[in-house]
Amino acid sequence: MDTEKAPAVDVEAAGESKGGAEAFTKVKSKKKNQKRKREQDGVDMDTEESVAIKRPQFPPISGDKLRGPDEMRKIPVPAHRYTPLKENWLKIFTPIVENLQLQVRFNLKTRNVEIKTCKETQEISALTKAADFVKAFILGFQVEDAMALIRLDELFLESFDAFCDHLSRAIGRIAGKGGKTKFTIENVTKTRIVLAETKIHILGSFQNIKMARTAICNLILGNPPSKVYGNIRAVASRTAERF
Repeated sequence: MDTEKAPAVDVEAAGESKGGAEAFTKVKSKKKNQKRKREQDGVDMDTEESVAIKRPQFPPISGDKLRGPDEMRKIPVPAHRYTPLKENWLKIFTPIVENLQLQVRFNLKTRNVEIKTCKETQEISALTKAADFVKAFILGFQVEDAMALIRLDELFLESFDAFCDHLSRAIGRIAGKGGKTKFTIENVTKTRIVLAETKIHILGSFQNIKMARTAICNLILGNPPSKVYGNIRAVASRTAERF
């Protein structure tokens, strides 16, 4: 009995194995290949659509949409600059209101110069220019020199601390007799320098500020003025040749 049943079981198992093998080979040969072809076609279509999306063309935006809510800047005024600010208020008020089309006032309670944008303001960087202009005047620059921050875009204001053990000697070396050394550095480097206690403020372009600051540091460290003049003039002549 056992010998008669055994071949039947083997035949059924062989039939199942054959059917399973045939089904497995069919999926491999047709369905998977079709899926791969569809996926490749779909990838190609996606890339074409993505290339088309990466190059949008938008109409230009008007200035009204770029302008956000009104902004305000506050510049604190120390006590020793009240009188100069009062004397030169018209010179400060006129370029801010007429040229930059901003609103400006001096708050007597908080002792701040407040600058605000309005509907007539067209330039986005007008508020920053006006704030730098007022800040430069408060630091000690003349109105005519500080006004260059409004007219030109590549001017900057830099301040650094020159505190040392012999501060009066360092300030004397930087200023020179009758301010001769300071004027020479300003004329050669095309900058403006203000000495205020331990602070030194420089107004000019980035490269000129670097030259003036190097010269001032060399004077503080003890280099003779004649050597500093020669180094400045050599560097200035090189930069002039480049341009």
